[in-house]
Amino acid sequence: MAVHGGSGTEGGSAVLTVGVEEEYLLVDPVTRQVSPQAPKVVADAAAHGLGDRVGVELTCYQVEVRTRPHRTMADLGEEVRSLRAAVAAAAGRQGHCIVSTGTPVLGQATPPPLTPGPRYARSFATFRALDDEQTVCACHVHIGIPDVARALSVANHLRPWLPALIALTANSPYWQGRDTGYAGWRTMALSRWPVAGPPPYVESPAHFDELVAALVESGAVMDRGGLYWDIRPSSHVPTLEFRIADACATADGTVLLAALVRAMAATALAAVDAGDPAGRPRPELLRAACWRAARDGLRGHAVDLPGSRLIPATEQIERLLSWVRPALHRHGDLELVRTLWARVRAGGGGADLQRAAHRRHGRVTDVVDHLIAAATRTG
Repeated sequence: MAVHGGSGTEGGSAVLTVGVEEEYLLVDPVTRQVSPQAPKVVADAAAHGLGDRVGVELTCYQVEVRTRPHRTMADLGEEVRSLRAAVAAAAGRQGHCIVSTGTPVLGQATPPPLTPGPRYARSFATFRALDDEQTVCACHVHIGIPDVARALSVANHLRPWLPALIALTANSPYWQGRDTGYAGWRTMALSRWPVAGPPPYVESPAHFDELVAALVESGAVMDRGGLYWDIRPSSHVPTLEFRIADACATADGTVLLAALVRAMAATALAAVDAGDPAGRPRPELLRAACWRAARDGLRGHAVDLPGSRLIPATEQIERLLSWVRPALHRHGDLELVRTLWARVRAGGGGADLQRAAHRRHGRVTDVVDHLIAAATRTG
């Protein structure tokens, strides 16, 4: 049973609860290639105290962890770090390491060994070769908004900002030993799925239910849990779930994302309560903006929605931070986010740091070593 998320009090000046799911890849410390030992590592980690906060994913290369709901970033950060340390220790006992990145850097990731189980078998029977490229890892942020109507309205308001989150968290430039030329290749791998990417503008809970029912009937998704949209009401806990981000290399990256997403949700909730209309960029431009963000990350340009003008990606993030500043202050996260964002802006995002590790000696193995060290870094 998932234990992340939470149903905290909404609206006004209340503090929204936040929880995260993180997905890690297992790698062999000698070859640095992905290793299909996740079931053993999950069993070890669960037996050593993590219980149902750790689990398997679609492929045997992946381990998933789930935090409890939290009201402070200090508490969330502490649990994220302890989960990473516990999974790394379990992996070490099995002779492996963990990395937190959106895609495999080295190893034969396609087709992956799939985790046994009826749901995964059904997925492969339904989606076939699409499952072959699902050795991808995300960081999902859950915000406690139990009212579905309000959650859907918040999602409508945040659709134009989704490309900014892609750029901020892009951490998957490599795929099976090759630099793809993208900062966030995971976004591109997921874009092939029939129900993925930016969600549609949803008029009401009834509209959402009708849409989901039609997608299930068409066979495009197996059930509500198969909606791979970047933001959606969770199918199993009372939260609004942000699924857009690559797995963050460091715990600090996860905390920055979670604090920013909570502030975005709180700001959007205030707009919903005030009766402000949500921006509705053209779907074609929103999709194009997400593509551009995945390609360029933080070191390139972003589409300035609702128009098509290009601006520096860092300028887009600064605008986002300005928009959510009151919510960051209200949640006590303003100085934390300022500090972490200044560090990212000066040193580069996840994709930039992976490429910097490669440039030092021209070895892709150095990228994996960088990610191994970053996964459990405490400062």
